[in-house]
Amino acid sequence: MKIGFLFPGQGAQAIGMGKDLYEKYEQYRNVYKKVNNITGKFIDKITFEGTEENLCKTENTQICILTMSLAILNLLENKNIKADACMGLSLGEYTSLIYSNALSFEDGVIVVEKRGKLMQELCPDGDWAMIAILGLDEEKIHNICSSVKSGFIAPANYNCIGQIVLSGERLAIQEAVEKAKSEGAKKVVELKTSGPFHTKMLSKAAEELKNELNNIKINDFKVNVIKNLDGALYKKDDNIPDLLAKHIISPVRFDIGIQTMLNLNIDTFVEIGPGKTLSGFVKRTNKDVNILNINNVETLESTIDFLKNGGKNE
Repeated sequence: MKIGFLFPGQGAQAIGMGKDLYEKYEQYRNVYKKVNNITGKFIDKITFEGTEENLCKTENTQICILTMSLAILNLLENKNIKADACMGLSLGEYTSLIYSNALSFEDGVIVVEKRGKLMQELCPDGDWAMIAILGLDEEKIHNICSSVKSGFIAPANYNCIGQIVLSGERLAIQEAVEKAKSEGAKKVVELKTSGPFHTKMLSKAAEELKNELNNIKINDFKVNVIKNLDGALYKKDDNIPDLLAKHIISPVRFDIGIQTMLNLNIDTFVEIGPGKTLSGFVKRTNKDVNILNINNVETLESTIDFLKNGGKNE
């Protein structure tokens, strides 16, 4: 069995996510305490007791999702469950980099908190939206974006075959929705996000983040990590500050990343964090692999049983 960890990004958040894990496991709570101390924020209170509106602010969403994923990893480490490769969606790439030791725990938390703030504070004024379009190929999506006349729009995420996310001004997004439906899109879903992420509109945030990253030590990778930028493995000589700055303004190639993991013979995918969206992307790509997710006590325990028993449920 070869295991791949997947880490979700912004949009997967929900009030109360991971609360039962927090209440049951001291090891899980300890991660929240560490992040609280590093950031000076009460991540647990924002996650469990706050409002949906506050949690969905970019500066809070990113650090809260990261903390949940890191806390689950802490529980898996205690059971000696490790990945052969890992990949995250957008924000989730930072979880991968921390897991792989390329970023230390503290540096990773500091960078993600800063990233969230920059993406919120340096987001240009406007009414922004993001949508996922299901059932159209890349060429049709690109043609739709080129034909939209009512504002800025661009592909932001290539999630899997037949599912692409667009980011842009709301009027342009609305125009794209109508065009997508006329082209035969199976479904269009608006995402829980608040900015034109993974487009050139966040160039200022990318510049500022690169300055932050240039001051942080990059360590050797202990686990294979797949980049969002091109879906390929990080290499030893990659300029990580430059890649992570480009990451903010470039589309996420999660679709290619899944294929890279399959090419590494990953046969068991474990999504770690809120929701199970990434599990769906893998399932649409290859139905013959094991697909698991951990986001509460029940899924944690069943996943541990499955992995400890060599891919068999007790």
